[in-house]
Amino acid sequence: MNGHPNGSSPQGAAGGRLIADTPESWDVVESRHRFKGHIIDVVTDTVRMPRDEVAERDYVVHPGAVAALALDEHDRVLLIRQYRHPTRHLMWELPAGIRDVAGEPLVETAARELAEEAGYRAETWYTLADLRSSPGMTDERVRVFLARGLTKIPDEENDFVQRHEEIGMPIEWVPLADAVEKALMGMIHNSTAVAGILAAYAASVEGFALLRPADAPEA
Repeated sequence: MNGHPNGSSPQGAAGGRLIADTPESWDVVESRHRFKGHIIDVVTDTVRMPRDEVAERDYVVHPGAVAALALDEHDRVLLIRQYRHPTRHLMWELPAGIRDVAGEPLVETAARELAEEAGYRAETWYTLADLRSSPGMTDERVRVFLARGLTKIPDEENDFVQRHEEIGMPIEWVPLADAVEKALMGMIHNSTAVAGILAAYAASVEGFALLRPADAPEA
């Protein structure tokens, strides 16, 4: 849908607003590139708002990312700890990475990150959650997968060379219920990890039967 909103909203079967994010693009009067980096760009768009006003919106253009919530047969979540320089914190996270291989299915990207960062492979994959990490400042999309049927990759088969922040990353297996508690108590702050942990816990109530397949389309 193009143009700007007229005050109406999609309606559900019961006459209420449909609770689902929907595509929409408001008119861009001008677009200026402020910065081009190795991974991200920074852009300022002048956007036409309702009542024919215009406003500038700065945002980060990002290639997107994937994450893997690996859950073992004892319902333990695999967490890694990585230094994040912008926050000046060592943060507990899910194995994750940028969508940096053109045309690669997202589940294959997630499987590669799980293998490289944690040394595990999974037999079955499901789509757990689709996130917009910070929609007021970036177009980044993150798909979180649930990985089950885990096996350790023998060291001699894993030729990934860890560099920079990845060197010496510890791995911990945390019971899913404990991970939920740590997220709610403010002990885990990474937004993808928090969302994935809570989504997995909610999905476990139905035995994960409501999850989408790994190749589910993105909105």
